[in-house]
Amino acid sequence: MTEITNLLDLDPAQLIAYCGELGEKPFRAKQLQRWIHQFGASDFDSMTDLAKSLRDKLKTHARISAPAVISDHTSSDGTRKWLLDVGQGNAVETVFIPEENRGTLCISTQAGCAVNCRFCSTGKQGFNRNLSVGEIIGQLWMAEFELRRTKGIEPGPKGERQITNVVMMGMGEPLLNFEPTVTALKLMLDDNAYGLSRRRVTVSTSGVVPMMDKLSQECPVALAVSVHASNDALRDGLVPLNKKYPLSELMAACRRYLEFAPRDFVTFEYCMLDGVNDTDEHARQLIDLVLHGPEPVPCKFNLIPFNPFPESGLKRSNNARIKAFAQILMDAGIVTTIRKTRGDDIDAACGQLAGEVQDRTRVQERMQKMAEYQKKFGENFGRIVEVPR
Repeated sequence: MTEITNLLDLDPAQLIAYCGELGEKPFRAKQLQRWIHQFGASDFDSMTDLAKSLRDKLKTHARISAPAVISDHTSSDGTRKWLLDVGQGNAVETVFIPEENRGTLCISTQAGCAVNCRFCSTGKQGFNRNLSVGEIIGQLWMAEFELRRTKGIEPGPKGERQITNVVMMGMGEPLLNFEPTVTALKLMLDDNAYGLSRRRVTVSTSGVVPMMDKLSQECPVALAVSVHASNDALRDGLVPLNKKYPLSELMAACRRYLEFAPRDFVTFEYCMLDGVNDTDEHARQLIDLVLHGPEPVPCKFNLIPFNPFPESGLKRSNNARIKAFAQILMDAGIVTTIRKTRGDDIDAACGQLAGEVQDRTRVQERMQKMAEYQKKFGENFGRIVEVPR
């Protein structure tokens, strides 16, 4: 039985090789790539400048298919969220955030997430599997041409591009699904596909240090790092990956990455948690971390008001506290922004993407067991607490 190849899985070099296997010249790959990624075509018969013999081969050997849309919701502020079926009972979420001068798509890279940050609802449902290239780039392919269709804008390079920025900040840790993520990035950047600037494509990581180094060599794009704590004792409890790659190693990796990055700074994401990581002292520790270490880390901070969900047991810092925290950082000369909360009414805000995941890591089961132990031995059982230095 002939294997059917999903052409969304292939980066530019792989598509050239695939056309070679079909006995076609390399320029056919560029034509094919433009039809797929610039015109949103999924029907080979519509690719009118391809020879009929090639179209016939493609019809029997290939397909172009993104994950199917399960639901499509638009927020009162224009934010649009799709729930996408990635098979075997798993669904991921993709979010489009429109602004006056740009449109940003937030893409998922895994069904669930194994990092299990305490403040993120995605991690609380566990992890099932990595997404394929076609499932990652398929989110951009689906969203770009669905947005154009909704607005009556023609496909192709002459039509106004709807998605100008991509952030790998949806469900999952991108650097724990490295190869498919990088292949998708190469398609986003390719002029015969989406032609996005490296500065407008951002990979967000919770701090997988070896893969940060690898990304800097294979496909350096803008980098956002989920810090969320000002010292190791606190970060160990909020971002479990910190136990493997502590803050000193993470800061060194950020400095190394900047030698190859398209921007001259790293964005540090910092979720504001009431009474946990939002004191003046925490802000001063952050200043020491990025400015007064072995070498300063050129950076900006993006403070994110926490989006509460019941299992976290956490609360959002109030607006006055967030502004006071930001002011301390700004007074030290650090560019600091406070993220505007978008898509709250459709659960599309940062940290709220949950989808549906058949959990292989049994997170829910472990959480239920922990709740039983806390009921028996006291609410502090199993908690990691911050130790004063």
